[in-house]
Amino acid sequence: MVNSTFCLRTSFILLGGLLAFSSCEKTSDPSSAVATVSVEDQSVAEDDNATLGDMLEAASPADATQSGSPALEPTDLARLAGSCCTRTYNAATHTLTLDFGPTNCLGPNGVARRGKIVAVFAGPYRQAGATITVSLVEYYRNDNLHTGTRTLTNLGNGSWALDVRNASVTTAAGTHTWASQRQYNRTAGGGTRTILDDVYSVTGNASGTNRNGIAYTATIEQPLLKEFKQGCSRTFVAGTVRFINAKEQNLLLNYDPTGTQACDNLASVTSNGKTRLIRCGR
Repeated sequence: MVNSTFCLRTSFILLGGLLAFSSCEKTSDPSSAVATVSVEDQSVAEDDNATLGDMLEAASPADATQSGSPALEPTDLARLAGSCCTRTYNAATHTLTLDFGPTNCLGPNGVARRGKIVAVFAGPYRQAGATITVSLVEYYRNDNLHTGTRTLTNLGNGSWALDVRNASVTTAAGTHTWASQRQYNRTAGGGTRTILDDVYSVTGNASGTNRNGIAYTATIEQPLLKEFKQGCSRTFVAGTVRFINAKEQNLLLNYDPTGTQACDNLASVTSNGKTRLIRCGR
């Protein structure tokens, strides 16, 4: 991946992999279960961002100066979004829209979606300083309403800032609201076009209120290391995140419990002096 490439896929995969607890093994410890609600909520909230980014990258116009320009990667878009997603691009407003319609659209991965994903490009979006603002319009994933605005800013040299504001996910179990700020610094892979040799260091924080109405903060204490080689793309190989909620529960998520930066889905959670191994990611 060359330095000038504006890669939505990279930024959102990084975000989606962050805090990937929705498929982690659960613990039977009640106090730990309460402490991890915020972690699980962050996962449910942000997991779909990975696919959002993949779809937008695949749907990006082949020629940004022409309205109706075809998708850059139509095969990938069909694989990700399914056949019932309608794509439009307006060059005058630099707006890309993916419309799943008013009723559930079942994608190839078994996820049902409805509503719209709208991305507005500002500036020459393959250059430093360019931004993309992503809005969700009546957007549901598996009947859970996702809201919020995501702004990506190209920092140059393969690095990105991602700002998430006024975000929420409404489920049958309650509503989780949050905001987050992240920075993704590319440390390897800038000399090639493939994403498979890219390595990123991720820093930042998040705060919100989980579905039980408990406020929390999440701070990356040791930068998260993301590798895109085979088997590594859905989780991190190193780094720690500290969660603290309003009930003064403190939890440390460690993506490298063995200290080897192994390309696996093992992580550990430490809470109340107890550490447990878990498996994360798909």
